[in-house]
Amino acid sequence: MPAEFIRLYPQNPDPRRIQYVVNALRDGAVVIYPTDTIYGMGCDIHNARAVERVARIKGIKPAKNDFSFICYDLSHIADYARVSNQAFKLMKKLLPGPFTFILEASSRVPKLLNTNKKTVGIRVPDHDIPRQLVHELGNPIITTSIRDEDEVIEYSTDPELIFEKFQHQVDIVIDGGYGGNVPSTIIDATDDDFSIIRQGLGELAL
Repeated sequence: MPAEFIRLYPQNPDPRRIQYVVNALRDGAVVIYPTDTIYGMGCDIHNARAVERVARIKGIKPAKNDFSFICYDLSHIADYARVSNQAFKLMKKLLPGPFTFILEASSRVPKLLNTNKKTVGIRVPDHDIPRQLVHELGNPIITTSIRDEDEVIEYSTDPELIFEKFQHQVDIVIDGGYGGNVPSTIIDATDDDFSIIRQGLGELAL
């Protein structure tokens, strides 16, 4: 059965539609959604089967995944990562925003993702749709970028084209308007000698 195509306005997304997607996430759905950078694909971090599906769609082994977590804010960050005072101050200053922070994973993460990874990426995008999904769900969702095979355009920006491509692989595609084609800036914050792993949309003077 093809995926559902659900339109949501980035500002004040319809609470009933948000709840519908949240219920689907709880049932193991894989969802494509907009962020403040590029479109992402993900699922509930507590649904191992859905996490495996996301890995399969990306063409990677679940144990080798490098997925990040989308969080609503930093209030539950200590559940999933070890954060120094300096890192927390920097995150508080820059988030919500187009940044991914690589942090030392808490002991919960390997169990959640069936991986032995020692680090986890944390995202708090400046976009109401994914943040409201996470807020209503009550825990983070996995996020990984939607890439395009096109050599010129690395990331798909048109939700209708994304739907065409993924409609038989995912359960829901959220149309939140055109996405960007520049990913988040990735910051290694595993220690207080912060470094930029990938320069993306977020500007940071270290």
